[in-house]
Amino acid sequence: MIRKQIYIQRGQQALLRRLAKRRGVSEAEIIRAALDRELGAAIAGPARADPAAFAQAQRHMLARRALVKTRTAPYRFRREDAYEERARRFERKG
Repeated sequence: MIRKQIYIQRGQQALLRRLAKRRGVSEAEIIRAALDRELGAAIAGPARADPAAFAQAQRHMLARRALVKTRTAPYRFRREDAYEERARRFERKG
C-alpha cells in the first residue's frame, strides 16, 4: 500500500469516525471503499442510452399490457399448472 496524507473538514472527520466505529472497521478502510466507488464510477463513465434496447423493452411492456387488458379475471397462481409445465418440459427432453 501507498501512504497518502489528505486534509478533510472537521465535520467529515466526525462523520468518518462515527461510520468507522459503527461498521467496526478503520477510518482508512472507509476512505479506501469510497475511493473504489468513485474511481469505479469514473472508469465506467455515464451509462449510454441504447435506442434499440429501449424500443425493444417498450414493445415488450406494451405487449404485456395488452395481455392484461384481455384477461377477464386476475391471475391466480395454481401449483398444478406449475407441475404440468414442468412435466411437459421433461417430456420434451426425454
